[in-house]
Amino acid sequence: QLQLVESGGGLVQPGGSLTLSCAASGFSLDHYALAWFRQAPGKEREGVSSISSRGSVTHYEYSVKGRFTISKDNAANTVYLQMNSLKPEDTAVYYCAAAYGSSWYYQSPSVAEEAIYDYWGQGTQVTVSS
Repeated sequence: QLQLVESGGGLVQPGGSLTLSCAASGFSLDHYALAWFRQAPGKEREGVSSISSRGSVTHYEYSVKGRFTISKDNAANTVYLQMNSLKPEDTAVYYCAAAYGSSWYYQSPSVAEEAIYDYWGQGTQVTVSS
């Protein structure tokens, strides 16, 4: 079964940190670019960050730039999202998604086009609250 499984979510105080993981099973992430999305209560899902399949090119949305870091470990078949200086507005369910193709070897895919992603995880809840 081909799937992505997120973990690492939880409750954290404002200013705190969390690291999310997204592990692939049933397929190799070597030829997949990855992205993180999030959906807050009552809002549409939005893109957060993406990384090329080689892991050399990254993209961050303005709201998280300088606070979040995306990384990819092909040997571990896992992508990570290190989140620092968390704010209450970062509260959301976080999803990872994978996009296949040679187009993404050396460029990060857009997080504005969900249709380009082939696999999605089930999500992990992140709550930032005091």
